[in-house]
Amino acid sequence: MKRFAWIAGLMAVLAVWTNGCATPPKPYGREQQLFLPGMHSLVWAVAPTVNLSGQAHVDPLLQSDLVFQELQAVRGLTVIPVDRVVEVYASLRIEKVESEAQATNVCDLLGCDGLVVPTVTAYDPYDPPKMGASLQLFAKPGTVQQIVLIDPHELDRSPTVGAMDLPRPQRLVQAVGIFDASSGSVRQSADAYAAGRTDPNGPMGSREVYLDMSRYGGFVYHELIGELLDHLTVDGTPQ
Repeated sequence: MKRFAWIAGLMAVLAVWTNGCATPPKPYGREQQLFLPGMHSLVWAVAPTVNLSGQAHVDPLLQSDLVFQELQAVRGLTVIPVDRVVEVYASLRIEKVESEAQATNVCDLLGCDGLVVPTVTAYDPYDPPKMGASLQLFAKPGTVQQIVLIDPHELDRSPTVGAMDLPRPQRLVQAVGIFDASSGSVRQSADAYAAGRTDPNGPMGSREVYLDMSRYGGFVYHELIGELLDHLTVDGTPQ
Protein backbone atom coordinates (compact mmCIF):
# COMPACT_ATOMS: atom_id res chain seq x y z
CA MET A 1 0.00 0.00 0.00
CA LYS A 2 2.83 2.37 0.85
CA ARG A 3 4.38 1.65 -2.52
CA PHE A 4 1.19 2.56 -4.36
CA ALA A 5 0.80 5.71 -2.28
CA TRP A 6 4.35 6.74 -3.15
CA ILE A 7 3.70 6.17 -6.87
CA ALA A 8 0.44 8.13 -6.71
CA GLY A 9 2.21 11.01 -5.02
CA LEU A 10 4.97 11.01 -7.63
CA MET A 11 2.40 11.07 -10.44
CA ALA A 12 0.63 14.01 -8.81
CA VAL A 13 3.90 15.95 -8.63
CA LEU A 14 4.64 15.15 -12.28
CA ALA A 15 1.17 16.28 -13.28
CA VAL A 16 1.60 19.64 -11.55
CA TRP A 17 5.05 20.08 -13.07
CA THR A 18 3.78 19.19 -16.56
CA ASN A 19 0.84 21.58 -16.34
CA GLY A 20 3.15 24.32 -15.15
CA CYS A 21 5.47 23.79 -18.11
CA ALA A 22 2.55 23.72 -20.52
CA THR A 23 1.51 27.27 -19.57
CA PRO A 24 4.71 29.26 -18.96
CA PRO A 25 4.48 32.96 -18.07
CA LYS A 26 3.99 35.15 -21.07
CA PRO A 27 7.22 36.95 -22.02
CA TYR A 28 7.52 40.52 -23.17
CA GLY A 29 7.01 40.99 -26.89
CA ARG A 30 9.19 42.98 -29.27
CA GLU A 31 8.16 46.61 -29.34
CA GLN A 32 7.66 48.44 -32.61
CA GLN A 33 10.78 50.48 -33.30
CA LEU A 34 11.01 53.65 -35.36
CA PHE A 35 13.99 54.65 -37.50
CA LEU A 36 15.24 57.96 -38.83
CA PRO A 37 15.27 57.77 -42.66
CA GLY A 38 18.64 57.22 -44.30
CA MET A 39 22.02 56.95 -42.61
CA HIS A 40 22.09 60.45 -41.14
CA SER A 41 21.76 61.29 -37.44
CA LEU A 42 19.94 64.36 -36.16
CA VAL A 43 19.48 66.27 -32.93
CA TRP A 44 15.98 67.43 -32.02
CA ALA A 45 14.75 69.36 -28.99
CA VAL A 46 11.34 69.03 -27.34
CA ALA A 47 9.45 72.22 -26.48
CA PRO A 48 6.88 72.64 -23.69
CA THR A 49 3.49 71.29 -24.73
CA VAL A 50 0.72 73.69 -25.70
CA ASN A 51 -2.54 72.69 -23.99
CA LEU A 52 -5.62 73.46 -26.11
CA SER A 53 -7.76 70.67 -24.67
CA GLY A 54 -9.58 72.82 -22.13
CA GLN A 55 -8.54 70.36 -19.40
CA ALA A 56 -6.62 72.13 -16.63
CA HIS A 57 -5.11 68.90 -15.29
CA VAL A 58 -3.05 68.35 -18.46
CA ASP A 59 0.59 68.90 -17.40
CA PRO A 60 2.50 70.47 -20.34
CA LEU A 61 5.91 69.40 -19.02
CA LEU A 62 4.74 65.83 -18.38
CA GLN A 63 3.39 65.62 -21.93
CA SER A 64 6.72 66.89 -23.29
CA ASP A 65 8.53 64.28 -21.21
CA LEU A 66 6.37 61.58 -22.84
CA VAL A 67 7.32 62.93 -26.28
CA PHE A 68 10.97 62.97 -25.21
CA GLN A 69 10.81 59.32 -24.11
CA GLU A 70 9.26 58.22 -27.39
CA LEU A 71 11.73 60.22 -29.50
CA GLN A 72 14.63 58.70 -27.59
CA ALA A 73 13.58 55.30 -28.93
CA VAL A 74 14.00 56.46 -32.56
CA ARG A 75 17.18 55.06 -34.06
CA GLY A 76 19.52 57.78 -35.34
CA LEU A 77 17.95 60.55 -33.25
CA THR A 78 19.47 62.40 -30.29
CA VAL A 79 16.93 64.32 -28.19
CA ILE A 80 17.33 67.38 -25.97
CA PRO A 81 14.89 67.35 -23.02
CA VAL A 82 12.26 69.99 -22.37
CA ASP A 83 13.98 71.59 -19.37
CA ARG A 84 16.82 72.77 -21.63
CA VAL A 85 14.29 74.33 -23.99
CA VAL A 86 12.53 76.04 -21.07
CA GLU A 87 15.84 77.67 -20.12
CA VAL A 88 16.28 78.96 -23.67
CA TYR A 89 12.70 80.26 -23.72
CA ALA A 90 13.44 82.18 -20.53
CA SER A 91 16.61 83.68 -22.01
CA LEU A 92 14.63 84.81 -25.07
CA ARG A 93 11.73 85.99 -22.88
CA ILE A 94 9.13 83.95 -24.77
CA GLU A 95 6.51 81.48 -23.54
CA LYS A 96 6.19 79.57 -26.80
CA VAL A 97 7.47 79.61 -30.36
CA GLU A 98 5.24 81.76 -32.55
CA SER A 99 7.38 82.14 -35.67
CA GLU A 100 9.99 80.34 -37.70
CA ALA A 101 12.54 82.98 -36.72
CA GLN A 102 12.00 82.20 -33.03
CA ALA A 103 12.30 78.47 -33.72
CA THR A 104 15.58 79.10 -35.55
CA ASN A 105 16.93 81.10 -32.59
CA VAL A 106 16.02 78.29 -30.21
CA CYS A 107 17.73 75.71 -32.43
CA ASP A 108 20.86 77.88 -32.72
CA LEU A 109 21.12 78.31 -28.96
CA LEU A 110 20.63 74.59 -28.35
CA GLY A 111 22.80 73.47 -31.27
CA CYS A 112 20.06 71.20 -32.64
CA ASP A 113 18.62 70.48 -36.07
CA GLY A 114 14.96 70.80 -35.22
CA LEU A 115 12.42 71.76 -32.57
CA VAL A 116 9.40 69.55 -31.84
CA VAL A 117 6.40 71.40 -30.40
CA PRO A 118 3.65 69.13 -28.99
CA THR A 119 0.03 70.26 -28.64
CA VAL A 120 -2.81 68.52 -26.79
CA THR A 121 -6.21 69.21 -28.36
CA ALA A 122 -8.41 66.66 -26.56
CA TYR A 123 -7.95 64.73 -23.33
CA ASP A 124 -10.36 62.20 -21.82
CA PRO A 125 -8.62 59.77 -19.42
CA TYR A 126 -11.66 57.59 -18.67
CA ASP A 127 -11.82 54.07 -20.11
CA PRO A 128 -11.89 53.94 -23.09
CA PRO A 129 -9.47 56.89 -23.20
CA LYS A 130 -9.47 59.52 -25.91
CA MET A 131 -6.65 61.90 -26.77
CA GLY A 132 -6.11 64.40 -29.54
CA ALA A 133 -2.63 65.78 -30.16
CA SER A 134 -0.26 67.17 -32.75
CA LEU A 135 3.48 67.39 -33.20
CA GLN A 136 5.07 70.23 -35.15
CA LEU A 137 8.65 69.90 -36.30
CA PHE A 138 10.47 73.15 -37.09
CA ALA A 139 13.49 72.08 -39.14
CA LYS A 140 16.45 74.40 -38.91
CA PRO A 141 17.24 76.02 -42.28
CA GLY A 142 20.47 75.07 -43.98
CA THR A 143 21.94 75.91 -47.36
CA VAL A 144 21.12 74.45 -50.73
CA GLN A 145 22.86 75.01 -54.01
CA GLN A 146 20.49 76.83 -56.32
CA ILE A 147 21.16 77.36 -60.03
CA VAL A 148 20.37 80.88 -61.17
CA LEU A 149 18.87 81.07 -64.67
CA ILE A 150 20.52 83.92 -66.55
CA ASP A 151 20.91 85.19 -70.05
CA PRO A 152 24.01 83.53 -71.60
CA HIS A 153 25.07 86.95 -72.90
CA GLU A 154 25.37 88.13 -69.27
CA LEU A 155 28.22 85.67 -68.69
CA ASP A 156 30.56 87.85 -70.71
CA ARG A 157 29.67 90.89 -68.63
CA SER A 158 29.67 89.19 -65.22
CA PRO A 159 31.79 86.04 -65.12
CA THR A 160 31.03 85.54 -61.44
CA VAL A 161 27.31 85.04 -62.03
CA GLY A 162 26.34 81.40 -61.73
CA ALA A 163 25.52 78.90 -59.05
CA MET A 164 25.39 80.30 -55.55
CA ASP A 165 24.46 79.10 -52.08
CA LEU A 166 21.20 80.62 -50.93
CA PRO A 167 19.45 80.14 -47.59
CA ARG A 168 17.00 77.28 -47.54
CA PRO A 169 13.60 78.31 -46.16
CA GLN A 170 12.63 76.62 -42.94
CA ARG A 171 10.26 73.70 -43.37
CA LEU A 172 7.43 72.87 -41.01
CA VAL A 173 6.21 69.29 -40.72
CA GLN A 174 3.09 68.48 -38.73
CA ALA A 175 1.39 65.28 -37.58
CA VAL A 176 -2.13 65.53 -36.16
CA GLY A 177 -4.54 62.92 -34.88
CA ILE A 178 -7.37 62.04 -32.51
CA PHE A 179 -7.01 58.62 -30.91
CA ASP A 180 -10.27 57.26 -29.49
CA ALA A 181 -9.78 53.85 -27.87
CA SER A 182 -13.40 52.96 -28.59
CA SER A 183 -12.37 52.64 -32.25
CA GLY A 184 -11.31 49.16 -33.34
CA SER A 185 -8.46 50.40 -35.52
CA VAL A 186 -7.06 52.54 -32.70
CA ARG A 187 -7.26 49.62 -30.27
CA GLN A 188 -5.43 47.40 -32.74
CA SER A 189 -2.58 49.92 -32.96
CA ALA A 190 -2.56 50.43 -29.18
CA ASP A 191 -2.40 46.68 -28.59
CA ALA A 192 0.57 46.39 -30.96
CA TYR A 193 2.29 49.25 -29.12
CA ALA A 194 1.61 47.65 -25.72
CA ALA A 195 2.90 44.22 -26.79
CA GLY A 196 6.52 45.08 -26.00
CA ARG A 197 6.01 47.81 -23.43
CA THR A 198 3.67 46.38 -20.79
CA ASP A 199 4.08 43.36 -18.52
CA PRO A 200 1.53 40.72 -19.62
CA ASN A 201 1.86 39.09 -16.20
CA GLY A 202 1.27 42.33 -14.29
CA PRO A 203 -1.99 43.19 -12.51
CA MET A 204 -3.32 45.14 -15.51
CA GLY A 205 -1.64 43.14 -18.26
CA SER A 206 -1.84 44.68 -21.72
CA ARG A 207 -4.78 46.84 -20.56
CA GLU A 208 -2.28 49.07 -18.79
CA VAL A 209 -2.05 51.17 -21.94
CA TYR A 210 -5.76 52.00 -21.58
CA LEU A 211 -5.88 52.43 -17.79
CA ASP A 212 -2.76 54.59 -17.38
CA MET A 213 -3.06 57.86 -19.30
CA SER A 214 0.71 58.30 -19.38
CA ARG A 215 0.95 54.96 -21.18
CA TYR A 216 -1.82 55.94 -23.57
CA GLY A 217 -0.14 59.28 -24.21
CA GLY A 218 3.07 57.44 -25.04
CA PHE A 219 1.14 55.40 -27.61
CA VAL A 220 -0.39 58.55 -29.13
CA TYR A 221 2.98 60.26 -29.48
CA HIS A 222 4.55 57.08 -30.87
CA GLU A 223 1.98 57.10 -33.67
CA LEU A 224 2.46 60.82 -34.39
CA ILE A 225 6.26 60.49 -34.42
CA GLY A 226 5.95 57.70 -36.97
CA GLU A 227 3.89 60.04 -39.14
CA LEU A 228 6.50 62.78 -38.79
CA LEU A 229 9.26 60.44 -39.88
CA ASP A 230 7.25 59.47 -42.95
CA HIS A 231 7.48 63.10 -44.09
CA LEU A 232 11.29 63.20 -43.94
CA THR A 233 13.65 62.49 -46.79
CA VAL A 234 16.58 60.07 -46.58
CA ASP A 235 18.87 62.89 -45.44
CA GLY A 236 16.54 63.70 -42.56
CA THR A 237 15.08 66.92 -44.02
CA PRO A 238 11.37 67.58 -44.59
CA GLN A 239 9.98 66.65 -47.99
